Amino acid sequence: MIFMLLAAYLTINSCVTAFTVNSQRKYASPSPLLARSSSHMLHMADSTPFEVQIDMPPSNSGVQARIKIPPVFNDRPSTIVVVRYKLPFGLNVEPQKGLAICTKDGTGGEKVGDVLRYTSQWTMGVPRGDGVVTTVASFAGGISWQCNLFDVLKASAWEEVVEALTSNVPQRTDEIVLVFERPLPNEE
Repeated sequence: MIFMLLAAYLTINSCVTAFTVNSQRKYASPSPLLARSSSHMLHMADSTPFEVQIDMPPSNSGVQARIKIPPVFNDRPSTIVVVRYKLPFGLNVEPQKGLAICTKDGTGGEKVGDVLRYTSQWTMGVPRGDGVVTTVASFAGGISWQCNLFDVLKASAWEEVVEALTSNVPQRTDEIVLVFERPLPNEE
């Protein structure tokens, strides 16, 4: 993989709007290959953001993230595809024209031409939450590994994307979550 800088002009605002704990996880299983992998939403050619709810790693965490994703394709419809892989995983993505483009179809559901928008990433941080235990741990300096969603379009260097992807290791999690945007053919 060639390491290149992602284009600085890609400054699309997208953010995690909330983290919630879900006591009962729901999984769509359209096929054995896409089990817990697929979250399709059609986006017409405009700037309306996708709204996606993602079960965060590890698979038993019960934590969900709700995100709004502005489309990268404003000239044609697109869809969001959420892919989950057990570790270790394989992925064929490389920087092209300032985007992280899938170069080979994957067993999780990603297709050639899909744009990697987010990946799960593990970083050190203070505990999240609103309980007394969380507050005490924060003041006591109780830092630990936490899973977040890394916005690939906001990376200033390709190395940041690789670092986010490779932070998903068996010592921290049993799976990785990848969010792709797939361009669809224009309907004319």
